[in-house]
Amino acid sequence: MAKKNGIFFCKECGYETQGWMGQCPGCGKWNTLTEAPKDTAPKKDQGPKMVYSWTDSARTVRLKDAGRENYKRVSTGIKELDALFGGGVTEGSVTLLVGEPGIGKSTVLMQLAGSYDTDKEILYVSGEESPAQIGMRADRLGIKRNFLICGETRFEKIQEQIEANKPALCIIDSIQTLYSEQITGTPGSVTQTREVTAGLIRIAKTSNISIVLVGHITKEGSIAGPKTIEHMVDTVLTFEGDNTGGYRILRSNKNRFGKSNELAFFEMGDKGLTPVSSSSALLVAGRPINSPGSCLTSVMEGNEALMCEVQALVSPSCYANAQRMTSGPERNRVLMLLAVCDKVFKLNLTSMDCFVNIIGGLRVSDPATDLAVCAAVISSAREVSVKPNNLLVGEVGLSGEIRPVSYILRRCLSAVRMGITTLVIPGSVEDSLEKEISDLTGDMAKAMANTVRLYPDNLSEACDMLF
Repeated sequence: MAKKNGIFFCKECGYETQGWMGQCPGCGKWNTLTEAPKDTAPKKDQGPKMVYSWTDSARTVRLKDAGRENYKRVSTGIKELDALFGGGVTEGSVTLLVGEPGIGKSTVLMQLAGSYDTDKEILYVSGEESPAQIGMRADRLGIKRNFLICGETRFEKIQEQIEANKPALCIIDSIQTLYSEQITGTPGSVTQTREVTAGLIRIAKTSNISIVLVGHITKEGSIAGPKTIEHMVDTVLTFEGDNTGGYRILRSNKNRFGKSNELAFFEMGDKGLTPVSSSSALLVAGRPINSPGSCLTSVMEGNEALMCEVQALVSPSCYANAQRMTSGPERNRVLMLLAVCDKVFKLNLTSMDCFVNIIGGLRVSDPATDLAVCAAVISSAREVSVKPNNLLVGEVGLSGEIRPVSYILRRCLSAVRMGITTLVIPGSVEDSLEKEISDLTGDMAKAMANTVRLYPDNLSEACDMLF
């Protein structure tokens, strides 16, 4: 009989395969496949078997007969976190929180456990820290609530603790440290992570217990483990920004019980994460005046229009191939905008290094930032500053035309509150926007009446107005 190959898993992405390979098919890394240890011990007292379905009903019903559940939300005690969850944590929901090491995942969950609005128990399961370490963090953060701490990593034992204590909230830090004795593979492997997550979701849905999972990320910034975890959970919260800075950005990438792409800004201090009240003021604080390569624009994050600063640096390249680097906007879109600017204004960018940055570590994909990116690049290339107190909003096409974007009025009102006096807006929305402005009343109508609104149709017209 032929000898069976062992199971190998990738240390970077968790990909599993029969037999060793030099290159991982999942992430493309070399020499990252490691053989999973074989479990030779007899499997006794393994507890309840894993259930592979996490729905509480297998009946097939018609839409008109489907019941409507009144989901109850519980406040986290932190207003900004409640907004991310859509008004509070929904009972029976499963949330995945991910971020770089040291960015504040355990800190924000400790604060969540300390301020959670419930009279029931809260269970904190940690596979990475001892109870003594968690107690030290609680003392440093000033947490007064005496919640339960479990240092177990075996799924069957955690299930017993949840069933015995019936907590209102269970925090798992982290999901990559958990394993089940019924499944082959090491903790953190694709199979273990997927099936343990499915088991926890089953517990949450049947027992109406809210569960928050902490997830790791890879070196590329993606969530470690199988992609199916993001589809399985109800909410995905992601920390953005630089973990060495004083500010943190928490984004809801997915939310089945509320709106996605909501943002919350926090400041890291000795007492943990403190919410920042004015996020737009934070993003534009310290902006240089009359400096080439700097522009203001507005991006939509959820229902909120945020003002942010776009900076560009264009300098002669000392390499055969000029560098193109971005921090914040999508790189491919910036490359397209650079080609448009080079075509329209003959800037000779092929021999120039171009760097584009969104201040504050904010990642944006809103096409409304196109006009600001182009203006910043042109300003830096020609070493001429953009006129002060200008807000630039508009999508730029391949022929240099400026196309309309959504929520124009909301973006304008947000900018006016920050003291912006000149609005540069696509010419195609002039009639509709002026009609909406005429319907305004009160202080905002007076503020909009004092603004200068410019409506260019293409990049050439916009540059004539801006420089």
